[in-house]
Amino acid sequence: MPELNPIIIFLAVGLLAIIASGIFVVKQQSAFIIERFGKFHSIRQSGLQFKIPVFDKVSGKVSLRVQQLDVPIETKTFDDVFVRMQVSIQYMVMQEAVYDAFYKLQNPADQITSYVFDLVRAEVPKMKLDDVFVKKDDIAIAVKEELSGAMQEYGFKIIKALVTDIEPDASVKHSMNRINAAEREKLAAEFDGEAERIRIVAKARAEAESKRLQGQGIADQRREIAKGLEESVQVLNDVGINSQEASALIVVTQHYDTLQSMGENANSNLIMMPNAPAAASDMLTSMVASFTASQQLGDAMAKKNNNS
Repeated sequence: MPELNPIIIFLAVGLLAIIASGIFVVKQQSAFIIERFGKFHSIRQSGLQFKIPVFDKVSGKVSLRVQQLDVPIETKTFDDVFVRMQVSIQYMVMQEAVYDAFYKLQNPADQITSYVFDLVRAEVPKMKLDDVFVKKDDIAIAVKEELSGAMQEYGFKIIKALVTDIEPDASVKHSMNRINAAEREKLAAEFDGEAERIRIVAKARAEAESKRLQGQGIADQRREIAKGLEESVQVLNDVGINSQEASALIVVTQHYDTLQSMGENANSNLIMMPNAPAAASDMLTSMVASFTASQQLGDAMAKKNNNS
C-alpha cells in the first residue's frame, strides 16, 4: 500500500480547517454583521450560517432581545426640592433595522441616558414635589414618546419607560411624614370632637326627657292630691263641717302624718315645728292671707296696666 504524501495530508487538513472556520451558528434573537474586506456585506439571522473564510469576517453581534437601562437622575422641583429619580427604559433593536443599530450609533445606552436626562430635567422643574409623585406616569409617557421618535432613526424601538423610584432629600421626607401625621391627628381630633358633641347632645336630650317626665309625674301627683283633698272637703261638708274647718282639719292631719313619717326614719333630719292644735289653724290662716294678698296685688297691677 503506497504511503500518503505528508504534504498532501497537511494541505487537506488545512483546507478542512479553513472550510470549518467559515461555518458558524447564530443564536436565537441575535444577528451577526458580516463584512467583506472591511465593508458591510450581510446580516445573518439565527441558525447555521456560512461565510467565506479569509474574505469574510463577523464584525459584530447584535442582540434582538428586550433590554433594560436604569437611568438615575437628580433634579430640582418647582418648589426647590432636590429629588433623586430612577427612570427605567426598556428597548430593543428592530429586526429590520439591525444595520442602523450597529453602524449609526456607537453607544446606544449613553444616547438614551442623554435623552432621559434632558427630558426629565426639563419637565420636573415645572412641577411641585407632590405633583412629581402624582404625575410620574405622565413623565414616563413623555420620556417614551421623546425617545421613540429619536431612537427609531437609529433602529431602536422603545418598549416602555417607567419612573421606578422618586426619593426626595431625607429632611424633606421627614417633614412630609410630620405633615401627614399632623393631618391624621387633626382628623382624629375632629372625629373625637364630633363624637363628644353627639354624646353631650344625647345626654342633654335624655336629661330634658327625664325632667319632662319627672315634671309630668309631679303634676300628676299634685293633681291626684288636689282631687283627694277636694273629695275630703266634700265628705266633711256632708257631715256639717264648713270648708274652713275642714281645711284646718286636713292640715292638722297632714301635719301629724309628716311628724310620724319623720319619726319612722332614724336618719332623717329633725325640723322643729309648732305642735299645738291651733298652730295648724294659724298656719292655714297665714297661707290663705298670703294667697289673698298676692291675688289682690296681681289684680291691682293688671288694672294699672289696663288703665295705662
